[in-house]
Amino acid sequence: MRTAHIVVTLLAALMAGFSGTVLLLRAQWIVQALTDYRVPQGWWTLLGVAKTAGAVGLVVGLFVPFVGVLAGTGLVAYFLGAAVTVARARWYSHVPFPLVYAAPVVGALVLGYLA
Repeated sequence: MRTAHIVVTLLAALMAGFSGTVLLLRAQWIVQALTDYRVPQGWWTLLGVAKTAGAVGLVVGLFVPFVGVLAGTGLVAYFLGAAVTVARARWYSHVPFPLVYAAPVVGALVLGYLA
């Protein structure tokens, strides 16, 4: 169980870290999506930092479990909020994308509890 927890946590951290990094680097495809979803440009840096910090927190959580729980909870809330934002922008076909990022975080939290 411990090995599964480590693997899923690292996958979740990589996915969240990638998502945060492309936002901080203003990759064209993410800029277009955020514009389409009507996310204010002034929020973009904070959102990228939040995802990146969550990714770091997941990795730290492998050594300090309380930090991992906080980071995982924050990331799940973030990605659920992203799904709501996408739905409010009426891009219903894009709602699964933030949920795909949330899934391994939920898995890491569950496996951490079971480990």
